[in-house]
Amino acid sequence: MTTNEEKILIEAINNGDTRAYAQLVDRYKDLVYTLALRMLKHKEEAEEVAQDTFIKVFKSLKRFKGDSKFSTWIYRVAYNTCLDNIKKNKKYLNNVTIDEFTFNKLDSIDNALDNIIKEEKHTLIKNCIHKLPEDSSALLTLFYFEELSLDEISKIINVESNTVKVKLFRARKKLTVILEQYLQPKTV
Repeated sequence: MTTNEEKILIEAINNGDTRAYAQLVDRYKDLVYTLALRMLKHKEEAEEVAQDTFIKVFKSLKRFKGDSKFSTWIYRVAYNTCLDNIKKNKKYLNNVTIDEFTFNKLDSIDNALDNIIKEEKHTLIKNCIHKLPEDSSALLTLFYFEELSLDEISKIINVESNTVKVKLFRARKKLTVILEQYLQPKTV
C-alpha cells in the first residue's frame, strides 16, 4: 500500500506542485534507470526510457489508485516502457541456449565463484546479466538487486506469482550457461 508520505507527495503533484514532482523523480530515478539499463543494455536508451517513464507517471498519476506500493506502480510503468522500446527496436536479441544445463554445472559454478573476491563477483554477474535477454535481465535485477518479492514482481510484469517463479528459474539457468562460459579454463 501507499505510505502517507507518498500520498501527500502524489496529492501535491496533482495540485501542480513542481517541487513535489522533482522530489518524486529524485526518489525513484535510480530505480527506474537501473531497470531500464538492465533491460535495454544501452545507456542512452535507458536514459531516454527513464525520462519517458517519468513523463508517463506524471500524466497518469491521477489514475494511481494506491492498491499497491507506489514504487511497484512506477516499476511497472518503467517495465512496460522498456518493453515498448524493445518492441520498437527489435535489434538487441540475445538468446542463450540452455540445452546442456545440469545441477552439477551449477555446483561447480558456485565453487568457482567462492574463489573470486566479492567485488569481482558482483561485476562478473552484472556483465553476464547484461548478456541475457531483456526479460530475464529485468527479472534477475528486480529480484536480486532491488530485492522485490515475487508478488511485487508479478504486479510489475503483470503475470501470476507462480509464473514469476518459473521465469526466474529459467533466467537463472540462462545465467548459469553464460557464467559457465566465463569460468571455463581457456585452452590454447
